[in-house]
Amino acid sequence: MRRFLLIAAVSGAALALAPAATARPSGAAGAAAPGCNLPETRPLWIDFGDGSVPFWDRIFARPGIIAAASNFLAPPRLRAAGAKTVYWDMHLKNRVGTPVEPADPAAIDDRADRLFLRAVASSDCATPVIALNELFGAGTTTPWSAGNAQYRANVLAFVRRLAARGAKPYLLVSSAPFTGGEAAQWWRDVAQVADLVREVYFAGPRIHRQGPLVGSRTMRVALRKAVQDFVDIGIPPAKVGLMLGFHTTRGVGSGREGLQPTSAWLQVVKLEALAARRVARETGVSSVWSWGWGAWSDGERDPDKEAAACVWLWARDSRLCDGPRHAGPDFDVSRTDGQLPAGVACMLGKGIVTHAQLASVARVTRDPESALSVLYARLVVREHVDVSPAELRAAEAALVARTFRGSWSAYRAALGRAGASRALARSVLADQLREAELRRRLRVPAATRSAILDFYEIYSELPAREVVVRKGAWWLGGRRAGLALQSIAPASVLRLAVRPTFSRVFTADGPVSVRALGPTLPLGAFPLALARPAIGASLAETARAAKFQSWLLRRETSALGRTVCVRDELPLPEPVDLTAFLPFLAVR
Repeated sequence: MRRFLLIAAVSGAALALAPAATARPSGAAGAAAPGCNLPETRPLWIDFGDGSVPFWDRIFARPGIIAAASNFLAPPRLRAAGAKTVYWDMHLKNRVGTPVEPADPAAIDDRADRLFLRAVASSDCATPVIALNELFGAGTTTPWSAGNAQYRANVLAFVRRLAARGAKPYLLVSSAPFTGGEAAQWWRDVAQVADLVREVYFAGPRIHRQGPLVGSRTMRVALRKAVQDFVDIGIPPAKVGLMLGFHTTRGVGSGREGLQPTSAWLQVVKLEALAARRVARETGVSSVWSWGWGAWSDGERDPDKEAAACVWLWARDSRLCDGPRHAGPDFDVSRTDGQLPAGVACMLGKGIVTHAQLASVARVTRDPESALSVLYARLVVREHVDVSPAELRAAEAALVARTFRGSWSAYRAALGRAGASRALARSVLADQLREAELRRRLRVPAATRSAILDFYEIYSELPAREVVVRKGAWWLGGRRAGLALQSIAPASVLRLAVRPTFSRVFTADGPVSVRALGPTLPLGAFPLALARPAIGASLAETARAAKFQSWLLRRETSALGRTVCVRDELPLPEPVDLTAFLPFLAVR
């Protein structure tokens, strides 16, 4: 009887609902599952749609929608139009207090009972879903102050009481939670009886500037992180929800934030829906909520919200609303926008890594992660230099002539034994050509006298021989005569027979005419004056190699911000040399 009187006092509209509500069991054995007639599939998509939303009856009052509302007028009309409803409690602080002024613990059960009865009447459900807006100080570290400890105890007692009555509480969490110390157990205790809904909001201008691919990645990463914060302390994803916000007040740091034109904001809204749908499917969260549709202030009275709400619904399920019609002719209707094309594992600008390429390299490296590092480095380098088909054909022909004595069948056989395709081999050659070109662009200081002397003494056993060339070679210090050192000179030069005529040698830089003047001997057998130019070239090449690796690491790290990969698992910028696995493809 007390329940009937309370409901009648709250709203005359509740009189029609009260007999049905009181006739149902409340938290007793055999009661209906929490949330009457809600879909069995997960996640539940729940949209804030009470009377504060100017367009609630035009957008959310339709089949396929679960609307969250807190009054007694909109919910019956929403249900009459085919929507489902859950109860939204706007002011959790009025039930449990705040960390600074926690409520009297003795009042918690009574306040929970009162809220439960209102939710029963509003939802026309004996086991209502109740959204609790919202927890204060989620990120407060431990040890907690006495006030915060009491506040958290109040929240826990409140959700436990609601659950005991048969409700399904959803506790909204507006900021990143602190989950260390005693806080971890508190979150786990709450998750025993309630779902934790992490609010994750995005500023429209930032996402729009990043573009569909990177902007979508930014949102997916943030949404996954929000789920993982709870999973890491043992809370299953099925007890976690996500909420996205669509505010229009400038300066709050989320929502539209003045983004113009309207079509730009609607594109961001679409991407938010697609990102949430993807992450929900991957993680198995229980619910996805939308919030911010109400017009509580001048800043929130944005006429474009109605179109945004329709686009939000349409992007996740085109049957729910005609998003393109509401959005207008400037709207991009692609619902794959922001997603990687089929068959693509990673994308950087216009450069892509396909799954087929990744599998091809991984067969050689036996490690998908290192294979991805190789292919990612290639994307980065190709933004700065590329190789023409003619250059690549010449390099491959030189390799076959130099390493396989011109036998293409021997070349193909070597590839077969290594599990590498010719296409992969050509890509390895192209990688080396690009690196060589970039190294040539790098400036390094000339080797000092002491460095040259140290090299001469330390590497006195290094194979070397005196040669002449028709055209100056960089490995001779740019000269036409000097010492060819094993560290930098083409290997075939050190194997040449001593003849009075020039021999044609195939090198990575093209064919070179070389004549050996004597046998290959240890470096120490030659005077320092003769060796000095080649030693200087070797030291410079070593310096360029080190400088190139530093340059590449910086570029790769910077480019990660523009890179999108499957499941947003980005490559690790690290040096991986495929010639370590395929040494016969080394150009030197």
